[in-house]
Amino acid sequence: MAMEQGQQSVEQFKGQARLPKFAVPRRYELFLKPDLLACTFIGAVQITVDVIDPTRFLVLNSAELTMRDGSVSFKSHYFNQEIRPSEVFLVEEDQILVFKFDEVLPVGAGVLAIGFEGTLNDRMKGFYKSVYEHNGEKKNMAVTQFEPADARQCFPCWDEPACKASFKITLEVPSELVALSNMPVIDEKVDGSLKTLSFLESPLMSTYLVAVVIGLFDYVEASTTDGVKVRVYCQVGKSNQGKFALDVAVKTLDLYKKYFDEPYPLPKLDMVAIPDFAAGAMENYGLVTYRETALLYDERHSAAANKQRVATVVAHELAHQWFGNLVTMEWWTHLWLNEGFATWVSYLSADSLFPEWKIWTQFLDETTAGLRLDALAESHPIEVDINHANEIDEIFDSISYRKGASVIRMLQSYLGADCFQKSLALYIKRFAWANAKTEDLWAVLEEESGEPVQLIMSSWTKQKGYPVVSVKVNDDCLEFEQSQFLSSGLSGDGLWMVPITICFSSYDAQKKFLLKTKSEKLDKLDFPGSSDTGYNLLEQSNQRNGGQPWIKINVDQTGFYRVKYDDQLTAGLRYAIEAKQLSETDRYGILDDSFALCMACKQTTSSLVSLMAAYREELNYTVLSQIISMCYKLVDMIADAAPELLNETKQFLINLLLFSAEKLGWDLKDGESHLDAMLRGEILIALAELGHEITINEAVRRFTAFLDDRNTPLLPPDTRKAAYVAVMQTVNASNKLGYESLLRVYQETDLSQEKVRILGSLACCHDSAVVLDVLNFLLTSKVRSQDVVHGLAGISREGRETAWIWLQENWDHISKTWGSGFLITRFVSSIVSPFSSDEKAKEIEAFFASRIKPSISRTLKQSLERVRNNARWIQSIKKDKDLGEVVRELAYRKY
Repeated sequence: MAMEQGQQSVEQFKGQARLPKFAVPRRYELFLKPDLLACTFIGAVQITVDVIDPTRFLVLNSAELTMRDGSVSFKSHYFNQEIRPSEVFLVEEDQILVFKFDEVLPVGAGVLAIGFEGTLNDRMKGFYKSVYEHNGEKKNMAVTQFEPADARQCFPCWDEPACKASFKITLEVPSELVALSNMPVIDEKVDGSLKTLSFLESPLMSTYLVAVVIGLFDYVEASTTDGVKVRVYCQVGKSNQGKFALDVAVKTLDLYKKYFDEPYPLPKLDMVAIPDFAAGAMENYGLVTYRETALLYDERHSAAANKQRVATVVAHELAHQWFGNLVTMEWWTHLWLNEGFATWVSYLSADSLFPEWKIWTQFLDETTAGLRLDALAESHPIEVDINHANEIDEIFDSISYRKGASVIRMLQSYLGADCFQKSLALYIKRFAWANAKTEDLWAVLEEESGEPVQLIMSSWTKQKGYPVVSVKVNDDCLEFEQSQFLSSGLSGDGLWMVPITICFSSYDAQKKFLLKTKSEKLDKLDFPGSSDTGYNLLEQSNQRNGGQPWIKINVDQTGFYRVKYDDQLTAGLRYAIEAKQLSETDRYGILDDSFALCMACKQTTSSLVSLMAAYREELNYTVLSQIISMCYKLVDMIADAAPELLNETKQFLINLLLFSAEKLGWDLKDGESHLDAMLRGEILIALAELGHEITINEAVRRFTAFLDDRNTPLLPPDTRKAAYVAVMQTVNASNKLGYESLLRVYQETDLSQEKVRILGSLACCHDSAVVLDVLNFLLTSKVRSQDVVHGLAGISREGRETAWIWLQENWDHISKTWGSGFLITRFVSSIVSPFSSDEKAKEIEAFFASRIKPSISRTLKQSLERVRNNARWIQSIKKDKDLGEVVRELAYRKY
């Protein structure tokens, strides 16, 4: 078949999603010489190719490169002379480069040599420029970002993860600059203003992990117990900000060596802060690149949340050195093997290094994000079919990362931590330097555990969605029924193998079973401590509890599913919450499930509000953070559905948060926890947005002091965003003083985290004219392209329509600037999703009808589905006869 393909026309290669495999690469010798002033580069590559079947074609990937005249040749090891292609053909829409030869290339090894040139683009992908400032002068650095499929923008290659090869890289760069690649430098030759650096040949790796960084940097360094040299590179003058990440990296490499039973395989690890970077970070083998906000930590001006983000992102990227780099997915369908595992393992590392952070409780935020997206009909399976390279960007989402990590946690809980760890270590050893599919991992886990892992997990990875498990109690049994949960309120037809865990009024009395069918009953003999006579479930729970009985399903929220309780069980759980008998993870889960059921119109909003009232004395960071998210959504929905209840709703929510706010106050306390520092900021932001006058006035007072002294103890980093949000509540078109002051702070700071804090605060202003000013500011040269999406966060309800009009008027520019990467999806989701009417959904559909591209198709569908779901919830709120009475009673209740 390959022989026949090789004899046909180049036309046959049009429209192919993947490259043919009649020839595959084994080794690359790559030379690059960038011109940082002209923003161009020239290069040459010699690719050792194994011809598997005789062919007249070599077919690889290339995009936005020009082949230099007469530079392409192929030399087979079976004959001495070089042969040149008779035709060079680029399938531009598929980024496929075809070399046609007049004679058949024989089976065996040969070397394909190509000379090329290209442009250092400004789109933060491929081989691109990033701008930094040194001694008051703007300079360019050259950076690579190849994941998922952009190595082809730097050099012609077989740009697919299964096409692993070794890389021998040489760079010619200005002699005063630092040049980094995956491996250490083994030779350096200086010739006047230029130097040539040769790097050690890499082990086998995929093209998307190849990396080059060229610029002016400082660094800090340390070594692991194995002697691996670890460095953190950053802009000149910022090296102190790299020390925390360096410490985390060294400890994490040692931890992963032990956990995976496999040492880090490269001689060095460099981590580099890049001023312009689209993603959070990228796990290039031996040369990990980061946004500055994800790598640098300033003791004086970074918040506790920034510190935690640096730790988890570093742990995530270093997990990839094993999961992704050493063992690599075979194709992007299995992206979750990289991202889901790296997300899960990063929490394992953070928990080991910082147990006081209670990071596994915070992991529930990951699970909730996965559940939210996966409740859409326009979701996708974890293992998603990818038919073309331009579809890949959209699956770097909460399904691949967060649902992926959550089902791994669920499986680990089901199999046990020791068995799971041994299985992962075996998987790494078995597939080291090779590629693997999801089924390969299941096979190893099944082999080690003896459990039907393939059967269980296929229901979670091969179909989209997840179940809601409805539970009701009879005297002597619990009845379970599963159905697919959709946020539209409709029922899907999925069926899962669900690991059910049950707690009976005490964490000492638990039971587990696997729900394999649509419904199942547990009779009295299945309950802990039951006998065959005289047993009543709730009476037994009552005796065990010494008060009102309760039963909690999905103990500690380790399962990726929702639970819907009957009224009797719901009442027991509310008692358990108020009596402080439940863990923080279970308190979180009960509330989150109720919120989701309410949004899907499966429970009334009044019942949700009543349940929220039981959390008035809540102090746990993760639970309160979730309550705050719910507050924002409730205010938006009630403002649209029942505006007459808006003030009372806000007052109730303020009352709900004041208990913890008053305990925390504005000022840091000696010995307070990391979690208290994070919570203080979030609660004060919420109170400001809810219009709490005392909070707003105090914030403005502290902000005024901050303007006079940027190091004032009155406004430490953890509360700065709260002050910024509060200041924007006071701004309007006729009084922009606070807005102008914030812009001045933005322009004066060189700390990326500070800039992000300010950008995330500006659009929460209630004056739509000011919101328009903010949106226009985002498109100026004062805001880096990577940071614009932060300014789209938190657009006020009053600014919603203004933002939509702005998006339409600027779509051509936005599409041109951000359209080739995943950041474009944030413009769509941030501005479209908050609407709540079918009419608006139709208007949005009409606008995008002629503008849809594969890179935003899924995101647009998901955003429109959210709009229609919001519209359904609005109608449900209007029909909720009890809501007004409940809200008013809670708003004016004296505690």
